[in-house]
Amino acid sequence: MEFIKEYADWFYLIGAVLFILTLRGLSGPKTAIQGNRYGMIAMAIAVITTFFVADHPVIWMIVGAMVLGAVVGIARAKTVPMTQMPETVALMHSLVGLAAVLIAIAAILHNNQLTAAFAENEAVLTAAGVEHAHMSKVHLFELFVGCFVGAITFTASVFAYGKLAAKKWAKTISGGWVKPVQALIFLAMLACGIYFFTTGNMNAFWAMTVLALAFGWVWIAPVGGGDMPVVVSLLNSFSGWAAAGIGFTLENNMLIVAGSLVGSSGAILSYIMCKAMNRSIINVLFGGAMGGTAVAAADNGEKAQRNHRSGSADDAGFLMSNADSVVIVPGYGMAQGRAQNAVKELCEILKEQGVKVRFAIHPVAGRMPGHMNVLLAEADVAYEDILEMDEINSDFPATDVVLVIGANDVVNPAAKDDPSSPIYGMPILEAHKARTIMVIKRSMATGYAGLDNDLFYNDKTMMIFGDAKKVVEDMTKAINGGGH
Repeated sequence: MEFIKEYADWFYLIGAVLFILTLRGLSGPKTAIQGNRYGMIAMAIAVITTFFVADHPVIWMIVGAMVLGAVVGIARAKTVPMTQMPETVALMHSLVGLAAVLIAIAAILHNNQLTAAFAENEAVLTAAGVEHAHMSKVHLFELFVGCFVGAITFTASVFAYGKLAAKKWAKTISGGWVKPVQALIFLAMLACGIYFFTTGNMNAFWAMTVLALAFGWVWIAPVGGGDMPVVVSLLNSFSGWAAAGIGFTLENNMLIVAGSLVGSSGAILSYIMCKAMNRSIINVLFGGAMGGTAVAAADNGEKAQRNHRSGSADDAGFLMSNADSVVIVPGYGMAQGRAQNAVKELCEILKEQGVKVRFAIHPVAGRMPGHMNVLLAEADVAYEDILEMDEINSDFPATDVVLVIGANDVVNPAAKDDPSSPIYGMPILEAHKARTIMVIKRSMATGYAGLDNDLFYNDKTMMIFGDAKKVVEDMTKAINGGGH
């Protein structure tokens, strides 16, 4: 295996190029599968190369960890429902952050052991011409940054997982005390980190790590549900930078490159998503919830007095089959009802009857970036039928029927019409401009951001209550002449 050691840098370069091609492939649905394959090959090259160039590896521990991770990963991938994919992604991010923290701790403890061993045998080792190389300031800085970024990523991702999975322990916090506490913990963390960097004091390192873990939690806990897709994207970026920090600690160029690619791409995606909501990243992370419980509570009295028009799946099927154009707007309700395959069947039936059918995707629809795209791809919906917000918005006024499946905030006209709304100014899918609007929901409850939706009370809107999959299947039966 000397060949691998000798040409390790070349193998790492090949892996880096493949990772870049991975990101390029994942930028579009048609090339996503090929992009994933590039990524798998690149990761295999990186792991195998590192395995053979590592100094005195403990084989059984490495192989054991790889096998255990592969078993857990494969089992989770095969069993996780699409509705739980966002929290699964958040949990994966937390593991990268935890790895960064543990490696930083291991590196420091290892150095301290070497220092102690050298002190015990200094005379003998010095006489033999052996010198102990103390950690440089650069190395201490790498550990400082890698550890606190990893710690923040770990606890923030764990909280994001709990929030997305609706766990009782992941409760949103609010109040005037939150921001001062965030600032206090952050400044204390930096102070301890700087003291560790300048002196190498271990107590400062432990304090910095604990404070970073606490900051990750209180930093994400106030963020509202409507902003969680951006948080997931940003934590993806953080996990990348944490991995890059591990690369510096381990002096592994491949890990530095791969981590930097993940970090930068996640940051760019976060920016794009914030732009799609007309929000700044600072506003999302430190501006509190988008909407929130106070808004929802304030709206309850008004919502109880407002009238809406409801209809049946048969009515909806009749209207769509007699339309010239239909736009389907999927939301989290489609994921929750696992209705993507039923929606694909409805789409095909309508096309057979000469109806023009397209899908409108908002950048923050669902619970994670690209959530709706993933669901539609899983159902083999034609790529050319899936249009982004900027591509489809101008077509809504000429659209006969818009079918909204479980979406709320991304089609809320308050973003355009109500300056007092927390989402005012956020670009939305302008479904309210269509000639007829049909909305599938389980109830009139508010969406994840806690905001009521004026679209549901529009004179052109027909509400169809029930499970998304069942309702869509009934629509298809009605179009086929099997309605009841």
